Formats: sequence, C-alpha cells, structure tokens
Amino acid sequence: MSYEERNVWVMFVVSVLAYAVYVVVVLTRAQDVPLTEVAYVGPLLWSIGGAIVVSILASIAVGLANRRDGHMTDQRDKEINRLGERTGQSFVVIGALAAMVLALMEADWFWIANVVYLCFVLSAILSSVTKLVAYRRDFSAW
Repeated sequence: MSYEERNVWVMFVVSVLAYAVYVVVVLTRAQDVPLTEVAYVGPLLWSIGGAIVVSILASIAVGLANRRDGHMTDQRDKEINRLGERTGQSFVVIGALAAMVLALMEADWFWIANVVYLCFVLSAILSSVTKLVAYRRDFSAW
C-alpha cells in the first residue's frame, strides 16, 4: 500500500468518525428540545477542528510506522488524487446550492450549517472511496 493510499484511508475513517460523533452529540442534546434549538455550533466546530488535528496526527503516525516504504509519490498517485478530488467536489457544489436554497427559503441557520457540513463530509467520503477504488483497480483504463 502506498503512502498516499494510507493517507486516503486516514481521511476516510476520520471523516466518518468525526461526523458520527457530531450527529450523536446533537441528537443526544435534542432529546429535551426541538432540533433547531440545539446548541450545535460548539460541537460542529469541535468536530471539524478535531477531525483536522486527528487527521494530521494519524497521517504522521502512519508515515512513521511505515517509514521504510518511503514517501514517494508517482504519476499514478497524482492522477488518482486528481480524479478523487474532482469527484468529491460535486458534493461541495451540491452543498453550496442546498445552502443557498435554504437561505432563500429563510430556513433556520441550523439546517443551513448542517447541510453544508454534511456535504463536506460526503465530499470527503466520495473522494476517498473514488481514490481507494482507483488504487485497487486498473486505473489506466479510466
């Protein structure tokens, strides 16, 4: 497994776990109050910040654990990264459009923030899955 592929796994796992923790915290807080009145800003910011820090630390740990394999990136890694990023960006666009529609409908800020965050997470997941599939299959035929 290449250095780049290991980092893709880190991003995938951290993205899923961070969002899952956020959802659990928000839904737990929503047991006594309506969902739109939950204090979601703190958990959302901690979830994003925590995911960034954990992702950096996990990438460093994976790199150190496999330092004998080297950190070389070849043309295939670059092409796979480009494909994955382009694929994942679709959810960033979808999230922006959804947030704009919600803002035009004067929806509660809770829904706008959460649709943007969800689409960022879906973007990371789709990008990671695309890259992992490309690493496992014959990428040259794409």
